[in-house]
Amino acid sequence: MTACNAPPRPEHPEGPDRLSIRDFRPGDEAALRDVFFTAVHGLASRHYNPAQVTAWAPVHYDALAWAARLQANRPFVAEIDGQAAGFADLQDSGYIDQFFVAAAFAGRGVGQALMAHILASAGQRRIGVVWANVSLRAEAFFAHHGFAVERRQVVQRRGVRLRNARMTLRIDP
Repeated sequence: MTACNAPPRPEHPEGPDRLSIRDFRPGDEAALRDVFFTAVHGLASRHYNPAQVTAWAPVHYDALAWAARLQANRPFVAEIDGQAAGFADLQDSGYIDQFFVAAAFAGRGVGQALMAHILASAGQRRIGVVWANVSLRAEAFFAHHGFAVERRQVVQRRGVRLRNARMTLRIDP
């Protein structure tokens, strides 16, 4: 487990956030589903219409399929004071399949910490190219971290079309 202590932030008068990043553990599935759901409905909804948001993150979902995906992806889990605040994965191919920060934790350094962790992991694993299919909401964040748009694309979720971008970052050896 890698711990990252964030400095005190004036916008959070209760004191500094205790942010840590750890590997996924069985039993995390429901908490990470909540992170995903609030990220899409609370943050990405600024860039997608209600039908797109509902298709992407429906209220009712297959819990077994969700658990299987998380177990296969082995995400890193960001916690603030022991509560799941975000998660992201890095596959051996360099693909980031999932990268989400819960709406309640937006703007508190969770995404920054997860990205730093992913890029450090890529370096340790000698992954030279990291890439993701990035939502409109996350595009500026990924660009800030050096990712470039490789192509614009339209994907389908439950029969509904959503725009995103394939973004790539080449990492120097």
